[in-house]
Amino acid sequence: MRVFSLWASLVCFLSIISYVRGQNKIFTVTDYGAVADGKTDSSQAFLNAWKEACATDGGVVAVPLGTFFVSGASFEGPCNGETFFRTEGTLRASSDPSLDQDYWILFDEIDRLTIFGNGTFYGNGESAWLHNQCDKTLACKKPQRGINSVNSKMFHLNLHKCENVLLKNVDIIAPVDSPNTDGIHIGKSNGIVITASRISTGDDCISMGDGSTNINITSVWCGPGHGISIGSLGKYKNEEDVVGITVKNCTFSDTNNGLRVKTWAPSSMPVTVSTVTFADINVNNVENPIIVDQYYCPHSSCSRKGESEVGIKDVKFINVRGTSATEVAVDVQCSKVRPCQDIQFVGLDLIMKGTRQPTTASCSNADHEFVGPGQVPARCSS
Repeated sequence: MRVFSLWASLVCFLSIISYVRGQNKIFTVTDYGAVADGKTDSSQAFLNAWKEACATDGGVVAVPLGTFFVSGASFEGPCNGETFFRTEGTLRASSDPSLDQDYWILFDEIDRLTIFGNGTFYGNGESAWLHNQCDKTLACKKPQRGINSVNSKMFHLNLHKCENVLLKNVDIIAPVDSPNTDGIHIGKSNGIVITASRISTGDDCISMGDGSTNINITSVWCGPGHGISIGSLGKYKNEEDVVGITVKNCTFSDTNNGLRVKTWAPSSMPVTVSTVTFADINVNNVENPIIVDQYYCPHSSCSRKGESEVGIKDVKFINVRGTSATEVAVDVQCSKVRPCQDIQFVGLDLIMKGTRQPTTASCSNADHEFVGPGQVPARCSS
């Protein structure tokens, strides 16, 4: 089963596009009663267009220019072959601040789906952010090629149980103070490629949860935001390992973190993070350019007792360069009961912002090695 859920934006499943203009049957939402006035609820018109497109091999749901109010829609499969969702207009969510919905727009049980165009999924997130307490407490309710995602109420793009997805030329925008607005979240998915995209948000630019395997992230601009993260892991039972992550040729500017691995302590599952490479990374005024935190706890209600059972091994940080907003540019705090293994730092060149002063590194419970010249000490302080 493939589920692509959108809150205030989209989950963008971009496969190799075999859509050929003039050869695919088009189902334009305005032909089914959708009104581009930004006020009339066009949800049913969208669903009617989807139903016919889904039943047609190569069917295309087309959203023309204009702003369409869609209170919510679940586009369900399976479909009869390839299906396309082309948007040139804007889909606008409700301004109702209720956080009871798990999603705004859902693509469910669909294979060979392509979403493309120059349109925007506008989530009206500013109407809900003041009511979102998920950054403060565990007891909260969560709202949930050339596509723009603006002001999500929660995650912009949430890829769950997906296979072989390409996200390219995606722009994601939310204010720096918008809570829990992760740009792209990946979980229990394999073969995800994210490239040539720009993410500015109030939380992680990209987060990879449990079960993320063979993820390739290249040429992504992140900032503002909380960086690119693996985790958090260890919070829930039945979590799965994270294996085969590559983050390369990315830029972080004015972010809280750069490259981060975070796990809970105590943790519920002894999963493992392994075979991870961060390479050729530029940072500009980043508070924590490199951070491994096995005592992650964003809420005051956390117990902060116990150790993480999550294992971290075979992680490489190669050619991470630029300026840190803090003196400690490398902060690796691993579990006492399951120390990190084979952590390598190669060719780091990190200096303090506004000075030529070198930064420092702090490590505990980590089997690590520094290789090559750079502006970080050859070993960590404990």
